[in-house]
Amino acid sequence: MYLNFFGLNEQPFQLTPDSQYLYLSGSHMRAKAYMDYTVWKRDGFVVITGEIGAGKTTLIHKLLSEVEGDVKIIRIFQTQLDEIEFLQAMLVELGYEPSNLKGNGKVELLSLLNDYLLQSYSEGKHIVLIVDEAQNLSPKVLEEIRMLSGLEPDKEKILNIILVGQPELNDTLSRPDMEQLVQRIRLRFHVSALSQDETWEYIVHRLRVAGSPEGDLFDPEVLTTVYNYTGGIPRKINILCDTALICAFADSAQRVTETVMQEAVSELQWKPVAERVKAPETTAADFYAQSDAFGTPSAHDNTGSAPNFAGREDQWGKLFSLVLRMMSDMSFRMKRVDTRLERLESMLAQSNCLDKEASSSREDGADHGQRSSDQQPDVPPAPMSNMQIAGKK
Repeated sequence: MYLNFFGLNEQPFQLTPDSQYLYLSGSHMRAKAYMDYTVWKRDGFVVITGEIGAGKTTLIHKLLSEVEGDVKIIRIFQTQLDEIEFLQAMLVELGYEPSNLKGNGKVELLSLLNDYLLQSYSEGKHIVLIVDEAQNLSPKVLEEIRMLSGLEPDKEKILNIILVGQPELNDTLSRPDMEQLVQRIRLRFHVSALSQDETWEYIVHRLRVAGSPEGDLFDPEVLTTVYNYTGGIPRKINILCDTALICAFADSAQRVTETVMQEAVSELQWKPVAERVKAPETTAADFYAQSDAFGTPSAHDNTGSAPNFAGREDQWGKLFSLVLRMMSDMSFRMKRVDTRLERLESMLAQSNCLDKEASSSREDGADHGQRSSDQQPDVPPAPMSNMQIAGKK
């Protein structure tokens, strides 16, 4: 649309992940180094997290573009799967026909997968499992991943694992029942947002890759506005800068000035990051502490009102996830209460039964005594002695 106008070869701020446009900030460089270490050094298990739009998937694309012939990548990007579906997805990535996997149970699928991994290991090949959007994995699937990570013939890992996901993945890993999995994780790193200086370098880098020799289509004065409205999140930077180029093209402006950038902000109807009310982060420990409190209400609890939630857009997902987990925990607790009530009702019923039997036994005894008294034969009076007869005369 505006490529010829600005002398560009490609759209510099496209939203689809493209490793060619990857800008390695300090944080991204370290995350990439951890991923490389896992692949090339065959050293176990790494977890990479980051906010939505932080560039995690672009890092994966960069890694995939660099793998060599003896490395086989299993990439799973659809993660709302159960254990069977997850194992099937892994085998399909390894070349198995989906139709041949239908009807196979967990045991058969694990056998196929283990055989493939062992055969590849014997041939000197290296298998790497990369799971994108790993925050959606269920605890049961994570347990399967933990078991797969334990395959170590000759004391060497035959399957290396990279989990990439949003911060909710860290919340899941913080749960007490995830301790065994956490102990197998070799490296963990969180990809942070870009700094203000990195944001400018990011914009210039993408413009140069797209065909602008100097990368100077944006006035330096717009940096503060860009950073204030994006918070250094690459995806948001792409959206805002692409909109700004469209506005400049529509106004026949050769550069993106502060006026054009404000016009782009107005088009998107964004608010500065600082004006968005931040809700406190909720960790797994906080969740369990809150859920335990349900059983012991405080005298200070105000059940007649509820606080308003005014978090960022990306925190609605966290809130929804927390609510689901709380509902699940409450459901479990209610089942326990129902079980105890049933036992109590059974005990009360047995007690009532025993009381009725005892009462019936006492009534039967009293009736028997009464009937014995009523049925006793009349006894004639004893004859009077001579003394008594004389006295009467």
